[in-house]
Amino acid sequence: MKLQTIIFLGALLSTGLMAGIFFTWTNAVTPGLGKLVDIEYLKAFQAMNRSILNPTFFVIFWGAAAIPLLTTVISYKAQSGTVFWLLTAAVIIYVLGVVVVTMAGNIPLNNLLEQTNLEIASPTDMEALRNHFERPWNVLNWVRTFASTIAFILLLIASTLNKL
Repeated sequence: MKLQTIIFLGALLSTGLMAGIFFTWTNAVTPGLGKLVDIEYLKAFQAMNRSILNPTFFVIFWGAAAIPLLTTVISYKAQSGTVFWLLTAAVIIYVLGVVVVTMAGNIPLNNLLEQTNLEIASPTDMEALRNHFERPWNVLNWVRTFASTIAFILLLIASTLNKL
């Protein structure tokens, strides 16, 4: 198997995994959490935010941006114009819709939640925090779900045209 093919498959795998993670959160995790009372919701979200910050997640999250970019650079002259532009679109959509949204939206909300000592917060404070956090975080995660899924689909189409 050629190195270019292996890199292309890595792009597909990493992007597909991220689309799956975001879809699972959008489809099951956040709706389930939404049924909890404020203190349970906030504590559960804090715990999940802490646990997702691990080396495996970081490798896949950043790999889904870097590996398709590498594939695009490698394919600049080696592939048809259509494949190159599909790869380019996938990278742009992932970087803007996942990386930028995460850095500018989800992480600041996660940091706000992390900085709150829920053990001493009043019920009114917890309700206000949840109201400030939940809807914006869910909307941003929907954007990440959509962007990563579209990027994955574009990579799939490119792989079909590339005859992987």
